[in-house]
Amino acid sequence: MLTLSMEDILLLVRNYYDILLASILVISIILYKVSGRTKDAKSCIPGSLGIPFVGETFALLSATNSVKGCYDFVRLRREWHGKWFKTRVFGKIHVFVPTVEGAKTIFTNDFTLFNKGYVKSMADAVGRKSLLCVPQESHKRIRRLLSDPFSMKSLSKFVQRFDNLLCERLKKVQKEGKSFIVLDFNMKITFDAMCDMLMSIKDALLLEQIERDCTAVSDAMLSFPVMIPTTRYYKGIKARTRLMETFSAMITNRRIGKEYHEDFLQSMLEKDSCPVNQKLDDEEIMDNLLTLIIAGQTTTAAAMMWSVKFLHEHEEVQDTLREEQISIVRSKPNGALLTLDDLNSMSYASKVVKETLRMSNVLLWFPRVALDDCNIEGFEIKKGWHANIDATCIHYDPALYKDPMQFNPSRFDEMQKPYSYIPFGSGPRTCLGINMAKVTMLVFLHRLTSGYKWTVDDLDPSLERKAHIPRLRSGCPITLTVLQDE
Repeated sequence: MLTLSMEDILLLVRNYYDILLASILVISIILYKVSGRTKDAKSCIPGSLGIPFVGETFALLSATNSVKGCYDFVRLRREWHGKWFKTRVFGKIHVFVPTVEGAKTIFTNDFTLFNKGYVKSMADAVGRKSLLCVPQESHKRIRRLLSDPFSMKSLSKFVQRFDNLLCERLKKVQKEGKSFIVLDFNMKITFDAMCDMLMSIKDALLLEQIERDCTAVSDAMLSFPVMIPTTRYYKGIKARTRLMETFSAMITNRRIGKEYHEDFLQSMLEKDSCPVNQKLDDEEIMDNLLTLIIAGQTTTAAAMMWSVKFLHEHEEVQDTLREEQISIVRSKPNGALLTLDDLNSMSYASKVVKETLRMSNVLLWFPRVALDDCNIEGFEIKKGWHANIDATCIHYDPALYKDPMQFNPSRFDEMQKPYSYIPFGSGPRTCLGINMAKVTMLVFLHRLTSGYKWTVDDLDPSLERKAHIPRLRSGCPITLTVLQDE
């Protein structure tokens, strides 16, 4: 059975806030009159479960629809109840796990004591053979076969492709001399780069079509699974059908020799003659092409946006970073593209990336469902409860990070305590694109700081409403200035 995780709920809230609010209001009134307020007297974890089913859903909706962001819901409850607390949202009990010890327990017991659940609409949207939805017995095989194109060897080609694309587009926006929104810029360039690496797609019209359909699929991932025309689910499933037709045609053309490219798709097709357990079937290839595009775009683009904001606010960090990056430019022939060796030499930039991911928390927490009753640090977790590893709380813990709200890349001069730095999760479900995200951010920071200075044109710190990933409502608009022109 597919279950609704806290992460899923936030996406659903974003898409159907008004409908959900009205529905929950009616249900809460009825349940309150029938049952009154209930409390879980058996659990030693503090917190309020509220009335049956509804619990504190109203408060979550309110936080998600505010410019403070959905994590404000968590922050307030931690002030009221302490670091460990429980709540009830949409009929499910959630426990927020705020410690490295708790994170270790859950991450190291993925698939045994804990698992991740998904709603029907998500499985329908990305496909039943997506890495996000397959059962445990298929997960290990698919993940292993998908991992090779994301190895550092394969990413060496991606680095130069992305670097070339980024150089062209930064020059274009700078020459126009206008303010542009960093988030939108990064969303587009990461999408195009992913499609290039996965399928060698460069045609603008085809990219536009695939991006439009991928957006519709993403919108449908948390929606009411009813095929009614004009609904998000209907549009998403129709878009998925078009995407599968597009991907299937690409596969056919490559198999009959009409097309050949050295990319992810080709590497999958070259395994056609391998035993079943050493290759992906066509449905697995297509479902995971779609999954990789959707999963690889939003979080990386948001992190790159936050890096621009943090560097703008800390000029001393920006200057140190720029000095390192200019030294790399001077060591290379004029106009040469970056290599993986160049990225490996970016010691300070790597710390800037780490600090950006620590502070931005583009993945606020990691939701898991308890498969059986268990105990974490003396706290009883019941079967079916959602245990959310609170990465934000861990990353902001002053016992782990001195002055945690201060942007300080040099803190990573020292080794971090295990499970204290988890922007990509950990264990068997560690983000598959961890290396790609890092190299993408390094290339972006290199070209931005070695070639330009910038001004942020909107300093409003408000967050985007109804977003499950923290993003500035403004998208961080900036205006570029070429360094040598100053």
